[in-house]
Amino acid sequence: MRSLSIGATGMLAQQMNVEVISNNIANMNTTGYKRGRTEFHDLLYQDLRRVGSASSDAGTIVPSGVQVGLGVKAAAVYRITEQGNIMITDNTFDVAVNGKGYFQVELPNGDTGYSRAGSFQLSPDGDLVTPDGYLVQPGITIPLDAAGVTINASGEVWVDLQGQVAPTNVGQLELATFANEAGLEAIGDNLFLETAASGNANVAAPGTEGFGTILQGALETSNVNVVQEITNLITAQRAYEMNSKVIQASDEMMRSVTQMR
Repeated sequence: MRSLSIGATGMLAQQMNVEVISNNIANMNTTGYKRGRTEFHDLLYQDLRRVGSASSDAGTIVPSGVQVGLGVKAAAVYRITEQGNIMITDNTFDVAVNGKGYFQVELPNGDTGYSRAGSFQLSPDGDLVTPDGYLVQPGITIPLDAAGVTINASGEVWVDLQGQVAPTNVGQLELATFANEAGLEAIGDNLFLETAASGNANVAAPGTEGFGTILQGALETSNVNVVQEITNLITAQRAYEMNSKVIQASDEMMRSVTQMR
């Protein structure tokens, strides 16, 4: 019976749906996390009576036909890139992007990673780095004798040095945008990689047209809506149970056939 395999594809699809939802809930407090959403496609159809085929010698045609679907499959896990809430931390090196754009990070293998998590720190040499010690691009070094650090909305980094009245500009943060942000490849550690689907990175200073601005002393929180995720989890669980009922019903029908004399 087709219903056995159809129900199995439904259970597998809902299992993946639950896995995506559980990952969203697990990352509800992850800085800059973007929630995922599972997209499904129906599988191929078997034509028992082809639509549009001739039904008589007089030229009449079948108006609808008989097509039996063969189940469902997961087509994609789409990343929702909408802005998360801004949480004030008052930490000097916490920066949030208000709007579009990703920070650029130099990975150990020389590649450039992209991140929305602006929880930066200083290396022993005074370089601005991620919590894993990866250098934030373009490289910005804070003098060890700096009395204060200010990062304005345009990403300019100013420091107050002893003996100087006017602040000194020591660098400029830059942001990268992509034509298709959902096409970025997530590699963990709040990092993404550019892919053929995302398009090439477009780099500019914060505040440029089409780019977000920088907020110092703040972080962007996860954009996971816990209430919505719990609702989605319940829906996925019920869908899984209904597909299992299909398999049970198919099994009982086959048992009835085998018991016939």
